[in-house]
Amino acid sequence: MLWNAVETVSLWCLSVLFLLLHKKPTPQAEESFLQFVKFGLVGVSNTAVNYVIYLGVLLCLRALGLWKEYDYLAATAAGFVLSVLWSFFWNNKFVFTVKEGEQRSVWKALARTYLSYSFTGLFLNSVLMVLWVDMLHISEFLAPVINLLFNVPVNFLINKFWAFKKEG
Repeated sequence: MLWNAVETVSLWCLSVLFLLLHKKPTPQAEESFLQFVKFGLVGVSNTAVNYVIYLGVLLCLRALGLWKEYDYLAATAAGFVLSVLWSFFWNNKFVFTVKEGEQRSVWKALARTYLSYSFTGLFLNSVLMVLWVDMLHISEFLAPVINLLFNVPVNFLINKFWAFKKEG
């Protein structure tokens, strides 16, 4: 029921955008746009899962007195590994589904998912942060939000056309 409401609102927004462009959205455009919306929803849940895992691991390590100087790094690594696995599961099941007659290697898609998230989450984020903060003097508090405008579409495209690419 909730997804039906999100889908209706998303398609309405797409229709308004195409209306402003004096065009009619194609079924392919609608499908890709809905995939992008689903990808965004998975991304929001991924961010929440990452943060919960980060906090849980950090608090556990501190309670146990383990890795005192590096506990936040261990928590970051655990959050990354498990949240990307979470994201892979939902993107595979909900966003980039395999239709009848299509095939995809789950292990290859999983490896590619980790690579794509590593690229956007580590490399692209870092480069953009230097651009925004050091070169354009944008607040380091605002810069990560601006990064989303680049990282989400890039990550979507990498996942759609490479990580979850169908075979055969």
